[in-house]
Amino acid sequence: MAVSLKTAPTITVFRGFPEKGCYTWSPFVTKLEARLRFGSITYSIEAGSPTKSPRGKVPYIIFEHDGQPQSMSDSTLITKSFIGSGYLEDLNQRLSPVEKAQDLALKALLEDKLYFYQGHERWVLNYYTMRSKILASVPWPAQVIIGNIIYNKIVRNQQGQGTGSFSAEEIAVFRQEIWQSVNGLLSAAHAQRRDREGPFWVWGGDAPTEVDAALFGFVVSALICEAGPETTQLVKSYQSIVEYARRIHDKYFPDYQLWE
Repeated sequence: MAVSLKTAPTITVFRGFPEKGCYTWSPFVTKLEARLRFGSITYSIEAGSPTKSPRGKVPYIIFEHDGQPQSMSDSTLITKSFIGSGYLEDLNQRLSPVEKAQDLALKALLEDKLYFYQGHERWVLNYYTMRSKILASVPWPAQVIIGNIIYNKIVRNQQGQGTGSFSAEEIAVFRQEIWQSVNGLLSAAHAQRRDREGPFWVWGGDAPTEVDAALFGFVVSALICEAGPETTQLVKSYQSIVEYARRIHDKYFPDYQLWE
């Protein structure tokens, strides 16, 4: 049965980068954009700044509510809020309790494990590449100071989260294990839809679930982030992962530049 949704307000997504017509290095920015596009919600984009975000991070949005501008950050909380307000459909509403748990578990694997493993590759192993991109709009002397602050914060967070206690070689193995598992899921889903056009989804159904937005964000980030060359090479070696992202890109992001 079709779900009757409210007309979404005017939305601006702040992505932290000034470029338009392309993806950003942040998996969470692309996750939010994908979730909005899955729900046919139009939006505009601006660079913005983490210092102006309600939670000090991107993405965040500004939208009209009762005639007043409201701001909100965190891709998951934005999605939940829009579902609760009737602007977005809950993509998991038709899943069984077991399927919902599996969807949530895969999302957690990406956002609470893979994110930190890839953060190590980007901010520790390829710090200068990451700094020059993230702080491109900041004058050179300040880049050094702010870059050191960000680096030290990330290292502390990784120590507290646990990733920082492993060697670079061990973290690389963990990253590979996750991407290999993701490839196994997508290979099975791809096989089910090999003779059909359009996107295929991680659990093999005819429509996306909530985790597909997150997974697409992580795949795109892996394919385009120059500060994660090992991950980029690894993900590009998995045909089903690349095909998964390309099909979603073709349907939902035809206005964006495709990765090379």
